Amino acid sequence: MQLLVQGIPTDHADHLRRGGLDANHQPPVRTVAEGGRNPCRHCLGLIAPGEPMLVLAYRPFAAAQPYAEIGPVFVHADACPRYRDAALPAWFAHLTPALIRGYDARDWIVYPTGAVVAGPELADRARTILGDPAVAYVHVRSQFNCYQARIERG
Repeated sequence: MQLLVQGIPTDHADHLRRGGLDANHQPPVRTVAEGGRNPCRHCLGLIAPGEPMLVLAYRPFAAAQPYAEIGPVFVHADACPRYRDAALPAWFAHLTPALIRGYDARDWIVYPTGAVVAGPELADRARTILGDPAVAYVHVRSQFNCYQARIERG
């Protein structure tokens, strides 16, 4: 099965860059990246140390509902291209452990799909989860439950 891996939508990233409010109704915090582990959730690239970035609360769902988790994410402070590709970014192999789970068309967790896996297993696990017709899409999160990306059937 072909996958479609996506960063957060460009219109939302641009809204945040213009000072729009995050999921906690606060403006993003502008800072500079430190270290090498600051992934931009729009382009799914790592933000280089010293580059400007935004830190904000993100809810990867259109509306608030019981399963609409909110968590911290990073976004490049300057424009970058949205990631939309069949392959996971190479650095996802270092998401060990990673959390992965499927959601249905109502944006509710499909419980039997949740798993903690090693980063190199993410693509295969996503294909397995998306093989369930009840699953509309998959979320990948870090071990700290920070949202990383959305995966759909390609």
